[in-house]
Parts: sequence; structure tokens; C-alpha cells
Amino acid sequence: MNEFINAGFSVIGNEDNENKLLSFLKENYPNVIRDNEINLEELKSVLNIPIDEKVNGYGLNFVGRNFARAKYAHKTEKELRLNTSLSKNIDTTENLVLKGDNLDSLKILKSHYSGKIKCIYIDPPYNTDKDEFVYPDKFDKEEAEVLGLANLSESDFERMDFSFKTKKSHNGWLAFMYPRLLLARDLLSKDGVIFISIDDNEQANLKLLCDDVFGEENFIGTLSIENNPKGRKNSDFISISSEYLHIYAKNKQYASFVENVPKNANDMSEDEEGNFVHNSGKRVLVGENSFNRIVSDENSDKNYSVYYRKVDKSLKILKEQFGSMNLNLINDGFIKYYSFNGQQLVENTYTATKFKSLFDLGALEFRENKIFEKNFNDTIRIKSQLTNRKYEAIINGNKQNYSLELTTTGAGTMLKKLFETTELYFDAPKNIGYLKLIFSLFDKTKFIILDFFAGSGTTGHAVMQLNAEDGGNRKFILCQIDEPIDKKKTAHQFCIDNNLPPVISSITIERLKRAGEKIAKEIEDVNSKSGMFDEDKKQVPDIGFKVFDSVDATKLKVDDKGQVSIIENETDALSRIYNMIFTIGLDEPTQAPEELLKDCIYKIGTNYYITNSEEIDRDAFAKVIKSGKVFIDGWTASLNGTLQNYKDDVKIVF
Repeated sequence: MNEFINAGFSVIGNEDNENKLLSFLKENYPNVIRDNEINLEELKSVLNIPIDEKVNGYGLNFVGRNFARAKYAHKTEKELRLNTSLSKNIDTTENLVLKGDNLDSLKILKSHYSGKIKCIYIDPPYNTDKDEFVYPDKFDKEEAEVLGLANLSESDFERMDFSFKTKKSHNGWLAFMYPRLLLARDLLSKDGVIFISIDDNEQANLKLLCDDVFGEENFIGTLSIENNPKGRKNSDFISISSEYLHIYAKNKQYASFVENVPKNANDMSEDEEGNFVHNSGKRVLVGENSFNRIVSDENSDKNYSVYYRKVDKSLKILKEQFGSMNLNLINDGFIKYYSFNGQQLVENTYTATKFKSLFDLGALEFRENKIFEKNFNDTIRIKSQLTNRKYEAIINGNKQNYSLELTTTGAGTMLKKLFETTELYFDAPKNIGYLKLIFSLFDKTKFIILDFFAGSGTTGHAVMQLNAEDGGNRKFILCQIDEPIDKKKTAHQFCIDNNLPPVISSITIERLKRAGEKIAKEIEDVNSKSGMFDEDKKQVPDIGFKVFDSVDATKLKVDDKGQVSIIENETDALSRIYNMIFTIGLDEPTQAPEELLKDCIYKIGTNYYITNSEEIDRDAFAKVIKSGKVFIDGWTASLNGTLQNYKDDVKIVF
């Protein structure tokens, strides 16, 4: 690398992870930095924060926090190798599956995907009675030296080592999650949202950690999810029937959820039969006498707002008439309004102050001497708990029973059918109905969904299924570590029988393949029915994915005698090209580069990626340099005469 730098080449990949904030402080507030450390009193003074050492700040602290923060900032020592045998539709798909430690995978994704991920869903490993995590996070002296940490004593290391390996250690779990959530924040788009499934053991700590990472002001809410109505029989005291879903926005000012149920009359239009239809086309109202209910829930006693069916005057006209209307509603400072409890209209009252605030917001409907409140905060109908219920709705113009299916038992049954077995190859999988509900909360149907604890692959399955149903073009990126499967489990034998590595990611990938094939067959069966017009036929969504293995990156090694050698894994030319694409970050890594010269020159748009440059003659170099930007793999290049001639026109990539 230094050889190319000294020769005057522009080199990519030699970044030293400079701390930009520290550099900014040194340049603009040098009094804050003393002996390369931050003087907190001086910093507080600059920020006009009162200095009082008797008052402790509010926040989450845990053993290994600084260590975990350093892990986030440290450059990965892994790279990717394209796995053609496990990939599906490799030349056309825009989905990715990255095998390996997700800490490395997230760092690799950063170059291109920073600020581009609309939705992240994760179901991280919870604290269990196992001795330690399968993830290879280390907290020892060797790692401290790599991370550049100083002044750590023997007792510091012993404390961290004990905290990380002790059963049900909150310190270890938080130190494990912290760098991964920081990377997730970097990847989220300005309007992006992260959803995190969690159980009772860590939900409180995770909430505080997310407040730290994403900002308390960007907390959207926590939902209770009923995923096992009968409860799990694993407790001496309480049979747990639900878990939690923490929801955070990257920036709450820009994030929003689709109005997947109507909030007010402006969301609705009237069809030819006089029924109100939600303008999004996803949900419509079901008629009931002279009123329309948003969604008819046969098991609920919740109060739902309703809207009068005959809308013949605009809200503007009604507001103008309000002053002269003899509504006879005001009585002793209270104003009557109405809601619907599923059986009948219920009369309620407002104070005059509350009424005026809602009136100014346009949150009221005036109909035939009655005031109806618009439900402005009803994107997710039951905030306290998403539960398994059946609803009545009109979907695509047809009256149907709509089920909200969230159970892990239902998900397990689906997996068994998919794998054609009576055994469950993955414990407590998530239900695709649950994830489809989450992904349909966004107003667009073309965006990227990331899951870096992919598990059985439910996220990828849900994305493909949802695209098949609504014609969307959502893409998924899944990360899953190659966790070995216990030889005693039937999933291990399944992998052996199907010539697959006996690791969890094999189940992930096999599930995606089977789910995609099932979706494609179902669409093809419908399209093949007689009488179907071409314009009515559904398109098969993207059911493919590129699989990449995580391998040790090529690096230089200096022995005791000062001799330099290159340590690299054997890899193919196309994998070297993809690593350049990931590193540079200009082109979408899901694209299939066009091969111009076998094992040497590849192209995406006007960007040219070159490996094995020694095998390319001067004319070929001249041609690509005239056509666009040229990037050369530094690990397979040498300073020959041809390359020297073009040092101002190419960039070397390590």
C-alpha cells in the first residue's frame, strides 16, 4: 500500500479511522483537549452546562462500554467471498445474504448503505442460561491493543471477561449489542425506523441503550406482542404469552407510518355502491346502518371513532356554518361528542378548552347536530398489545375475514410444511404475518429492509410474500452468523443429507429458496387459469439473493526480520471485484457487474473495476480510462510500466 502511495497513486482503503469529532475539538476548542484526553470541565464550560460534580448524570452505564464503542469504530478485518452455489438468480436479484459475524457485515455494508436503509428489523439473541454467546466478541488484552485502548489494568480485564462470560450477564449482553446498534443507526436513512424484538430479561436495558444510541426523542413506542396465546410453560410463576417490540426512528421529524386504517373522512372516498373506501386501497369501511365502522373487531370492547355515512358538505363549509348552527350541545361549559363502542353510539363530553384545541386542529366532524371526534392517533389500532384476532374488512373490493396472525406456533407449522417434515428445524421462529404488518406500515413499497440477526430467514420470506401480495419492490439484506447446529438436532442431519454445511445460515438460505419457489408457483398457478387477461396477471417478485461468505481479508505481515509478506485467502476474481464495489461504495453491491475481460475487467455503468491488472495490456487500459472511472485491486497489482503511465487516472483499492 505504501509503495503505491509513495509512487503518487490515489489509494482507497488506507483510512486510519480518524476521529472527526476529536479533530474538530482540537482545531476549534484546543482548551478542551489535555494530553490527548477530553477535559470534561472545560467541555461543560464551552457548552454552558453547569459544573457540579455532586450531581450524577442520567444514563446507562455498563462494564465494557468503552470497549464496545471502540469495536464500533475499529475497521473490520474481514472481506466477502461470493458463494455462487448457495445463491439464487445471482445475475438478476437485488437481495443480499451475508454469512458471518454481523459486526463485520454491518461495517462492510456502511460504505454504500450508510443513510440508505429505510427499515431495520432484528430479533437479537436474548440472555439465556447458556455459558456465552456464539458471537466471537472478545474483551481481552490482545483485543485492547488492536482497538488502541490504553490504561486498562488487570482487574479491568478480569472484570470484563467475567461480565461477558457469566450466565445472564447484562453487562456482556449490552456490550455485545452496543456497537451493532451504533452501526444500525449509521445505516438508517433520515426517515428510517428500527424495530427490535426483545423479551422480559433485557427489554428495560435495551430501552435505555436505544435511548443512548438513537436519542430518547426518537422513541416511537413499545408494543406488547402476543406470540403464544397459551403461554410458555417455562416459568414457575407466570406463563409468558408475549414479548416486546421497541420502535425507534433515526429522526422522528422525518419518519412516518402509513395510515393503514382511516383516521378521518378525508382518508375515504365513496364507491359506486355508496361504501366508503380508504384512499390507500389497503383498508375500507364496512357499512353498518347509517354509520361506518373503521374495522369491525368481533372480540373487542374498544371505543372506535365513527363517521357519518352521507358526506355531502366539505369540512370548510361546516366550519363556516358552525357559528350559526343550533346544535344545542353546550351545557355548563361542557360540549357533547360521540363515539362508537361496537354496539351503539356513546355520548361523551369535552371541556370548552379541549373542544377548542381539537377544533383548531380540524380534529372534529360536525354531522346532523352531533360532533364526532376524528381519531388522529390510530396508525396501530391497539398500542398496548398486538394480539391474535380476526377482523372483518374489505380487501381489494371483497368482504373478507382478516386475521392478525402473530404466533410462533403458527410460524413453526409453516416451517414444517415448507421443509416437508414433522420436525421443527428452528426454535420459536417469527411469524411472517407479524413482519408483514411491520413492513406494511411504510407508505412506499420500494425500499430496503435489513435484518442482521436473520435466524430462520423470516424477514426475507415476509418481504417476498408481501411483494407478491401488493406488487411491491422491497429488497432485503440478511446477516447470519455460521452458528454450528448441535449434532443431536434433526436440522443437523437435514444439512448433511442435503450436502449443506451444518450451520444455522444453511437453514436460513434453504428456507428462502423454498419460500420463493412456493410464492412463484402460487402466482403461476393463478396466472394460468383460463380467462385471465395479461393485464390482470401478477408478476413474480424478486425471489433470489446473492450469498456472500465472510473470510479473513488480505493483509500484510511483517516477521521478526522485517520481511513483508502478503497473507490472503484464495478467492476468485469476481469476489475481488465485489469487495472493491463494497469498499468504494459508488455502485449498488446487488448489481451484477459486466465482465469485459475474463477475470480482469468488470463494469457497472461508467465505473470500471480491475483485478489481476498485470494481465492487461496498455491498449485495454487506455480504452477503459477514456470511458469512465477506473478502480484497481491493489492486492493483485504491481508497479509495472503500464500502470505507472496511468497513475493520475486510476485509484488503487485495498
